[in-house]
Amino acid sequence: MVAAHLGARVTLIERAGLGGSAVLTDVVPSKTLIATADLMTRVGEAGELGVKFAVDGSDVAPGMRADLGHINDRVLHLAREQSDDIRVGLEHLGVEILMGSGKLLDNHTIEVITSDGVKTITADAILLAVGAHPRELPTAKPDGERILNWAQIYNLEQLPEDLIVVGSGVTGAEFASAYNGLGSNVTLISSRDQVLPGSDTDAAQVLEGVFKRRGVRVLSRSRAEAVERTDAGVKVTLGDGSTVSGSHCLVCVGSIPNTAGIGLEEAGVAVTESGHIKVDGVSRTTAPNIYAAGDCTGILALASVAAMQGRIAVAHFLGDAVMPIKLRQVASNIFTSPEIASVGVSEADLESGKYQGDVVMLSLLSNARAKMRNTKDGFVKIIARKGSGTVIGGVVVGPNASELIYPIAVAVKQKLHVDDLASTFTVYPSLTGSISEAARRLHVHM
Repeated sequence: MVAAHLGARVTLIERAGLGGSAVLTDVVPSKTLIATADLMTRVGEAGELGVKFAVDGSDVAPGMRADLGHINDRVLHLAREQSDDIRVGLEHLGVEILMGSGKLLDNHTIEVITSDGVKTITADAILLAVGAHPRELPTAKPDGERILNWAQIYNLEQLPEDLIVVGSGVTGAEFASAYNGLGSNVTLISSRDQVLPGSDTDAAQVLEGVFKRRGVRVLSRSRAEAVERTDAGVKVTLGDGSTVSGSHCLVCVGSIPNTAGIGLEEAGVAVTESGHIKVDGVSRTTAPNIYAAGDCTGILALASVAAMQGRIAVAHFLGDAVMPIKLRQVASNIFTSPEIASVGVSEADLESGKYQGDVVMLSLLSNARAKMRNTKDGFVKIIARKGSGTVIGGVVVGPNASELIYPIAVAVKQKLHVDDLASTFTVYPSLTGSISEAARRLHVHM
């Protein structure tokens, strides 16, 4: 889209569907599923707010049930709709779309295998945005019925009675949270000390507390060695020889870039040991005129980063104004319930001595709007540079954290002082009030 806006003649080669995994099998489907689970969780807790559900005139709460067939039909419909919207937008801009598989012959030529045969096209510049696919364990091959990866789980018609999730990273934690909200008994197998390894420790502790309260069984420091079908469902064998049984197993153990067999070597494009394409700050590969963006580069597996990498690549090649990507300014969100959003420098960075900073963390328990909404879990954390008081990082845990992180992300990007945040009016009552108050407590009296 950016290239077409800038006047380039653009050809897009795609073998699965426009929007890629973010739209078709990953972000759009999973976040749609999560929205349903979140609504069920909130309705389930509505009794504490005084909401009563009358059944045949009696004052008994009706049982909620997730119609997974309906939910997944809606999920996949929205994904296709979003994909179609992207196609319409591209066609409107005059982009030629070739449905097929592409292979580099050199740094200017691509062979495209379509349903109509083989076509060869030449280009002044090539952008590789080939994404990644779910990593599989050789001892846990997905069958699409009982043993599943995250792209297959939307084919389920019935809610899993006992779902075992292998992997406690972002994807595993999100699905564990969602299926718990939908009503499954969930067991989360984590090879690490905490869920969400690499994330803010306070945030991970909040989520683990919520999991415990809501009945998610977390097996920490446990590695899944094998997953196999049984007559009743699945059996997961752990590293210590013990087993866990369930009706279904979702395997979330990372992803592998789709870089094999697409002619990278012939074109002079270097890859890392993990198979990711090497790129610099403006998305250039080691081959002249070839750029790469998204999960295939291994920079940060986020749709927002992929899109920014692509914009930067196109702007760089076409001579438009361009700023290299700055990962410290990337805001990200984990769509568990509660959500966990972060941006900039982390507390782990402070502890390692990489940065010098001051930290204030405010629980949402003291926030008036949170009390009104019966929100019990979450906090706002702001990190300011020691001495100068510049905002360099932050974490928000709570409902809509993905929206609440934005003012902190603006502060990090624009190098705002904590007093700039503190002196900006917030609505009362609001969850953003806790952002302002955290900044106020970081004020340094000169």
